Amino acid sequence: MSQSVTQSSTQSSTINRRIVLASRPSAAPTTENFRLEQAPVPAPGAGQILLRATYLSLDPYMRGRMSDAPSYAPSVEIGGVMTGGTVSRVVASQHPDYREGDLVMAYTGWQDYALSDGTGVTKLPPAMARPSYALGILGMPGFTAYAGLLDIGQPQAGETVVVAAATGAVGSVVGQIAKLKGCRVVGIAGGEKKCRHAIERLGFDACIDHHAQDFAQQLAAACPRGIDVYFENVGGRVFDAVLPLLNVLARMPVCGLIAQYSGAVASDGPDRSPQLMRTLLTRRIRMQGFIIFDYYQKQEFLAAFIKDMSAWLAAGKIFYQEDIVDGLENAPTAFIGLLQGKNFGKLIVRVAES
Repeated sequence: MSQSVTQSSTQSSTINRRIVLASRPSAAPTTENFRLEQAPVPAPGAGQILLRATYLSLDPYMRGRMSDAPSYAPSVEIGGVMTGGTVSRVVASQHPDYREGDLVMAYTGWQDYALSDGTGVTKLPPAMARPSYALGILGMPGFTAYAGLLDIGQPQAGETVVVAAATGAVGSVVGQIAKLKGCRVVGIAGGEKKCRHAIERLGFDACIDHHAQDFAQQLAAACPRGIDVYFENVGGRVFDAVLPLLNVLARMPVCGLIAQYSGAVASDGPDRSPQLMRTLLTRRIRMQGFIIFDYYQKQEFLAAFIKDMSAWLAAGKIFYQEDIVDGLENAPTAFIGLLQGKNFGKLIVRVAES
């Protein structure tokens, strides 16, 4: 059974709602690319657990999974459940390592229920005060900020660090870690409200609205000594403004290009590849793309992240904000808004009450 993704319904103990990819978008996704289906809740077989989602993470990488272009991970098949990380409860188990009631983080996708053999499932503390944090500051986005900035960016005290999407799930953490390392931090965000939040709440030294007509000039004025580290997750005209400001031996971790995910060109105007290549060469810039899932294989690095981030949170040195949307049926609209920069903080769907 299928229905419009805008029709609201609550989580059932017998019906599994799931949002599947109805069609591949040719540009920016629309609600027509998604379909809400209903099916019976499956029963676990030998060695399996049945998981019920309470929180679903929405992240920019999901736009790439909607495409069938070659990438670092398989595409979602037409009719397949949209991929995504969840915080879930074990509601039934035939697996020796899991019991009913266990709280876990898993990649079960945009649906109420899913079967798992335990692969990719991580147990969470049973009385975790904020389980959704496992999808954000203590999960993949937080780890992305930590690994990209510290391993590739290698910021030094006194340097200038610039981060785009500065109030997003990754960018907000990048900037705050950079401040903890003694850097001058300049954020780039969309709108006066977000820029004010970056300065007043996140502690950035400056934040520039990329919608401003004189954005490039404002960015240059905010970085009088140039840019030593640029954490790239946007691309497009933002990168055009950053490129001339990069210092000799600057480092640039690249974890996303949200401005280009829906088929948009990097920017209007002529091909800037020659300028990029010349800048990389003459200023000896380190520009390195990374996929955070590779870092999960580095257990010592992962352990360091969990230790450091937990300590920073406990000490109040890191501020973290969530943007929570209620209802699985609202995931497509929320995801579309994410790609348009409408979220304010880590975007989470509350699928059901914990």
